[in-house]
Amino acid sequence: QVHVAESGGGLVQAGGSLRLSCAASGRTFGSYAMGWFRQAPGKEREFVAAIRWSSGSTYYLDSVKGRFTISRDNNKNTVFLQMNSLKPEDTAVYYCAQGSSGPITIATSYDYWGQGTQVTVSS
Repeated sequence: QVHVAESGGGLVQAGGSLRLSCAASGRTFGSYAMGWFRQAPGKEREFVAAIRWSSGSTYYLDSVKGRFTISRDNNKNTVFLQMNSLKPEDTAVYYCAQGSSGPITIATSYDYWGQGTQVTVSS
């Protein structure tokens, strides 16, 4: 069993920054990537960013490129999402997930999910 837990959400003004953390524990062997998704009220869950454990290759939603940075600490099975220049439209519950196979930007490629952390950006 794998446990995934996010932390670091909160309320911030537009233009501000937040750093989200995600720790994976348990049977993480075989995981090939960690991803961040978000879901705003009344909207579908969408891909935000992902990173491959082995190569460190990163992938981003177009609207967050240049503002968000995903990184990893392999030794601690921890992934970070640094979010800068935040906009009100970034407001959502952010979820971290561990993936095992499939397209890295698709939610169904991820097997284990955290509970989510709320990010609210005020204008």
